[in-house]
Amino acid sequence: MSAAPTASVSPAQAPPDSQLRRAGFGHYMLSEWTKIRSVRSTAWTLILFVIITIGITALITWVTEANWHGPRAAARDATALTDPTSIIFGAAIYLGQLTIAVLGVLVITSEYSTGVIRASLLAVPKRLPMLAAKVTVFSLIMVVLAEIVVFVSLFVGAAILHPYVSVSLSGTDILRATIGAGLYLVVFGLLALGIGALVRHTAGAVAIAVCVAFVLPILSGLLPSSSPWDYINAYLPVQAGTQVFIIHSTANPNLLSAWEGFGVLCIWAAVLLGLAAYFLDKRDA
Repeated sequence: MSAAPTASVSPAQAPPDSQLRRAGFGHYMLSEWTKIRSVRSTAWTLILFVIITIGITALITWVTEANWHGPRAAARDATALTDPTSIIFGAAIYLGQLTIAVLGVLVITSEYSTGVIRASLLAVPKRLPMLAAKVTVFSLIMVVLAEIVVFVSLFVGAAILHPYVSVSLSGTDILRATIGAGLYLVVFGLLALGIGALVRHTAGAVAIAVCVAFVLPILSGLLPSSSPWDYINAYLPVQAGTQVFIIHSTANPNLLSAWEGFGVLCIWAAVLLGLAAYFLDKRDA
């Protein structure tokens, strides 16, 4: 019995190198964009972020305007006059960041829970470009959406407070606070993404992100008022980052400026993402 003939391809028949296109970083970004937008929870989380942020802004500013001459009006009205962004953005950003944290976690942990991460790493054996593409796509989405939402929140709050307070982008530090609020949400989402990449479990990562966003500031507020504790409190992620959208800060005003505080938050996010990149390259999927 003779052996079956085998087909062979001569070098002349092989496609030229120009036709063997290797996937570049743009292809990785396109793949991550497809994965993010195809997850149903992404759309719902972003919709919830928009509703919470703009809705809470409208509610808080409406209550402030409706009770302008009510109980405790003097202190509240003074705050609204000197630091209107704390009224407009305060509660809205603090609650809106929760949805951003959940989204940042889900961007990475959903792949581990469904097993898609194995296919992703098979397609991109070099793991760091995959994580870099994910971080880049998430950042671009959040920069656009967060800035739109905070600017809309500012205009809504300014319209409601207009009878008593004039709030415009030409006001002192108003533009900085508005842009800063959006950037704060973006970087906090990246911090949550780093937590998710390290923990690899949705519930655990979300719990840690919530602790960073809400529990840690409460606990730090219970610390004694002394120089060492003031420095510890000032350099925690939320306490430092929120300085960027506050015009007149009362918490450690001599320790960190607005952009210095934002820089500290960026360092926290960079450290977590760096650790995530290191362990992603060392651990099995």
